[in-house]
Amino acid sequence: MTEEQRRQLQQQLWNIANTLRGKMNADEFRDYILGFIFYKYLSEKVERYADALLAEDHLKFAELDEHTEDGAEIVQAVQDAAVKQLGYFLKPSELFHAVAMKGNNQLDTENLGDGHNFILADLARILKNIEQSTLGTDSADDFSNLFEDLDLTSSKLGATEKAKNALVAKVLVHLDKIDFNLAEGTADVLGDAYEYLIGEFASGAGKKAGEFYTPQPVSTLLAKLVTSQNKNLKTLYDPTCGSGSLLLRVKREADHVDKIYGQELNRTTYNLARMNMILHDVHYADFDIRQEDTLEHPQHRDLRFDAIVANPPFSAQWSASTLFMSDDRFSIYGKLAPSSKADMAFVQHMVYQLADDGTMAVVLPHGVLFRGAAEGHIRQYLIEQINCLDAVIGLPANIFYGTSIPTCVLVFKKCRRNPNDILFIDASQQFDKVKTQNILRPTHIQKIVDAYLARTNEDKYSAVASLEAIKANDYNLNIPRYVDTFEAEEAIDLNAIAEQLKALDQQSQETDATIAAFCQELGIAPPFAVTRK
Repeated sequence: MTEEQRRQLQQQLWNIANTLRGKMNADEFRDYILGFIFYKYLSEKVERYADALLAEDHLKFAELDEHTEDGAEIVQAVQDAAVKQLGYFLKPSELFHAVAMKGNNQLDTENLGDGHNFILADLARILKNIEQSTLGTDSADDFSNLFEDLDLTSSKLGATEKAKNALVAKVLVHLDKIDFNLAEGTADVLGDAYEYLIGEFASGAGKKAGEFYTPQPVSTLLAKLVTSQNKNLKTLYDPTCGSGSLLLRVKREADHVDKIYGQELNRTTYNLARMNMILHDVHYADFDIRQEDTLEHPQHRDLRFDAIVANPPFSAQWSASTLFMSDDRFSIYGKLAPSSKADMAFVQHMVYQLADDGTMAVVLPHGVLFRGAAEGHIRQYLIEQINCLDAVIGLPANIFYGTSIPTCVLVFKKCRRNPNDILFIDASQQFDKVKTQNILRPTHIQKIVDAYLARTNEDKYSAVASLEAIKANDYNLNIPRYVDTFEAEEAIDLNAIAEQLKALDQQSQETDATIAAFCQELGIAPPFAVTRK
């Protein structure tokens, strides 16, 4: 698929999404349109898989009559194979195209009665059947309640059942016209389109966007950092994974990832992350996304990861319960992050989960670099005792949706190649401004990665600071303490300025004299006192 075709697919899907725009806000119609796209993807994937199984018998899955004895037998055989391979199943009558055709009143309606094109009940049943097809199998957790946010009874879809049905049918019919071309192995193209939609929804969701989406340039930066010295990852983890976009970006940058792990607090976003994994053709056995509060109830605490990436909610609240003083993630530090700012608690959690030879990159607000009290104590312990902080990277302000605050990326490694220093990079002035948002371009990202790998001093951009220098600064990591970005002002020639003032005064006197002469000819008083000679 060409780049132009890729853009066309993205635009087609966005145009269909806008069918729902007038009915609800961005995060609400996001859940519907992404859910319907996901249903179409699952449908086309199972149909393609079944057709391959039935090719020798010259049968097409969509044409099977599951109500006949022979048809039911074949469908059951396909189901047994599909659930093992794909993790789920749909019957021929449940395929997206069949439902869309019914909604568009294009099926043979002879035995369908007066409600032949009413699809809401059918659609709700089918989505539930997809989930139930996995019960008792290895994929059950990955499909459980996956479509719960597609509330087809919601009044936001319409005031009446007829209106709701008409709107949903319209969306499905439009989607049905788009060929996802799965036979051409274009899962990445469809995945890119899905990511594009998520990004578009995030840009319109304001502050809420930070709950589920990391801007793609930031995701790319983190992904390049954690794979810069190891592109074959056994395990990859994001403790605040949102829609899963950051994890998928790392998978793209790596040569290979055995298994992806993530945890997400918000139920809707958790569902979106699982859909995103499957739609990007990540096999159900190759990811493990859990829904829970990571700090309070970590779901993967016994595992250690080769790469960890995260964009935790900035300065989130957490319990900071004294019970955590006996938790291995926090106990060695002797202090807990404040309940009003969980930033350092997330860092402690991730450092605990990081493998000895792993790399971790996390986006945080600038305050973690210099705030004192418990956070200062934790920061000092990370540097002085564990010595795992490898680099501090300052990012431009206003690159995240919903907040304009400047942020930083901290890179951690337990077994560091340079244990006697920490690299500081000031990339805060390296960006392009697009409307009201600052954007990191590929050149900006690559410059950061190159500086991280080179680990050298570059005037006004990067500096390697010894641990002694950092200790002398009382473990304050504020970047201007180490990267001198001071721009000397151009020297002012006072003698030249004095000559300019004299010339201006002379011009002013000449102008006054000219005006006074005109006023005398007109027989009126000048508009100023004539005092100059």
